[in-house]
Amino acid sequence: MENFADAGPFVRVHDESPVRVITLTRPERHNALVPELIDGVRAALSETARDPGVRAVVLAAEGANFSTGGDVAEFAARSGAERADYARKIVGGLNAMMLDLIGLDVPVVTAGQGAVTGGSIGLVLASDIVLLAPDATFAPYYVDVGFSPDGGWTALLPGRIGPTRAMSVQLSNDIIDARTALDWGLATDVVSGDVREAALTRARLFAEKRPAAVRRTKRLMWGDLTGIAARLDAELESFVEEIVTAEATAGMAAFLGRSRRQDNETNVEESHHA
Repeated sequence: MENFADAGPFVRVHDESPVRVITLTRPERHNALVPELIDGVRAALSETARDPGVRAVVLAAEGANFSTGGDVAEFAARSGAERADYARKIVGGLNAMMLDLIGLDVPVVTAGQGAVTGGSIGLVLASDIVLLAPDATFAPYYVDVGFSPDGGWTALLPGRIGPTRAMSVQLSNDIIDARTALDWGLATDVVSGDVREAALTRARLFAEKRPAAVRRTKRLMWGDLTGIAARLDAELESFVEEIVTAEATAGMAAFLGRSRRQDNETNVEESHHA
């Protein structure tokens, strides 16, 4: 299956039979989550669920960073009810995408590199196998920007790394590097070579297994999706409530100001070396 229209502008889908590769293609914005990207991934997953020829999925991303969560500039450009509606669309779509990944009958192998921040950790938490490049890092940013956690930071991460550790990471806005992620059970392996190719190799191995046994194993490992969905819904409602507060507005302005200064400093530094 080559790329299809429903995937939209920020997602590429192709088959390396019997593996389907779904790639985020918004590298100029660090694959930040916007409705078109989320909808594209969901369309690809929906098509995959109906295709008996697909026996495993690789989820990857173009560019230096896997994904940096919701695009703060998009939230900041809106106010009041419009911002709340946009937040509900983004976080609600992210939650649905996570449940799509978890509910897929075939294994999902994610290849992550660079920054994975904010809600984009949800793509990792909803995957069955996670391979990381050595430069991969995870960071929440919620308490610094003034957002409420989404993407499973409260719904799934405590069950993966422990509630005390998960609380500390979020309140301190700690950065989790690839080796720490491996030690804590957030990743399956850290690979020194091409992480996407490593994910494809692993997915091909899984694709050779008995599909019904794989499906049953995956369902038993994930357990009741109703409970996961309810915890994600709680994140959604809290996120929407927080995003319209004065605290969030001030936090976004400060965050975007720092980002612009860093970009300007980078441009100056690069001009000095030109």
